[in-house]
Amino acid sequence: MSGGPRLISLVALSLFALPALAHRLSPAWLGLTETEPGRYDVEWKVSVPGGLADVLEPGIPDGCRVDGLVRTYAVGDARLQHGTIVCDGGLAGREIEVRGLRSTETDVLVRIAFADGTSFTHRLVPGAPAVTVPARSGVAAVASTYLVLGIEHILLGIDHLLFVLALLLIVRGIKRLVATITAFTVAHSITLGAATLGVANVPSAPVEATIALSILFLATELARRDASAESRPDLTIRFPWLVAFAFGLLHGFGFAGALAEVGLPQHAVPLALLFFNVGVEIGQLLFVAAALGLAYLWRRAALPAPAAWARAAAYVIGGIAAFWTIERTAAVFYA
Repeated sequence: MSGGPRLISLVALSLFALPALAHRLSPAWLGLTETEPGRYDVEWKVSVPGGLADVLEPGIPDGCRVDGLVRTYAVGDARLQHGTIVCDGGLAGREIEVRGLRSTETDVLVRIAFADGTSFTHRLVPGAPAVTVPARSGVAAVASTYLVLGIEHILLGIDHLLFVLALLLIVRGIKRLVATITAFTVAHSITLGAATLGVANVPSAPVEATIALSILFLATELARRDASAESRPDLTIRFPWLVAFAFGLLHGFGFAGALAEVGLPQHAVPLALLFFNVGVEIGQLLFVAAALGLAYLWRRAALPAPAAWARAAAYVIGGIAAFWTIERTAAVFYA
């Protein structure tokens, strides 16, 4: 990986053009639970910031009717509504649509839990804002939906990507890099599973602030590294896998918070959790491969890579992370 950290810093510099806002997985959520044949408790959750709550509206399937009052609550930054619909003959074969979805860039996760213990999970997108409910839904629908959600979360999660990028810039050598990324993966998989299954519970605001601080820490280590660091290496240089593991535990709680926003199918929690985690890993590996591929192509083209670029990347990453740290720390005290 000779010269790799300098070249990978191009990715960090390109990220400077992105808004300094971390992605939070916040698709809308439409859950229906069959309490008796043809009768469904409905839960609709949509984010208020950005105006989504004013744009998106779940449609009542043809042949169905609302029974009773619809209750509306404010939960954090989201609007939560509860109601009941009655569909003679059930939902199978009927179309579920979210109006207004075509004009947005978000997704809607639909989950239907039937009285017989089976469930149906589907992801609505702007290009396909409606779905026809099948008579039976296999595990493939749950697996594919949460796999895509995991990939999207890591690839659109600028904070997590900046952390991985900082690791790429600090670690030298393929074996050390593999060990470091593996340690990060194992760590966040542990806390993701523990938090999702209710074994551990950590408030999301402090977790988000600490994640930002972890990125700032790595950026500081990267900026401090110079020629003398090779003769007197610090903990991060000597044992990057240990640092990656420690901070990976925090990032796992962050992933769990994101997954909690969309919910899990009650009858397929382990399956959904597994494929969400697999999706996160696929997305992470795609990012690492893209960064290393860019470095390889740059070397093959024999293009200049000024040494100052690595330091510039450290300051870019550190500046964004410092902003997040201040913003998220303030949110902890003023939430």
